[in-house]
Amino acid sequence: MKALYFAWVRERIGRAEEELSPPPEVETVGELIGWLKSRDEAYALAFENAAVIRTAIDKAHVRHETPIAGAREIAFFPPMTGG
Repeated sequence: MKALYFAWVRERIGRAEEELSPPPEVETVGELIGWLKSRDEAYALAFENAAVIRTAIDKAHVRHETPIAGAREIAFFPPMTGG
């Protein structure tokens, strides 16, 4: 699946996107975030407060409990404000 990173998540990881192949035991968005955090210090910093990270699968906002099976694209971004 393709991962997209936005705003300070992108800045902390140092890339805007990448292809991910998580292990089979990673089944939900929350588990994917945990797996990403274990990759290296940049991911650990970007996802250190996972509760504030917002996620979209195939352009639809989802919760951390959402399964990732069949996802083509998953986006991670901080909370948004608007005016």
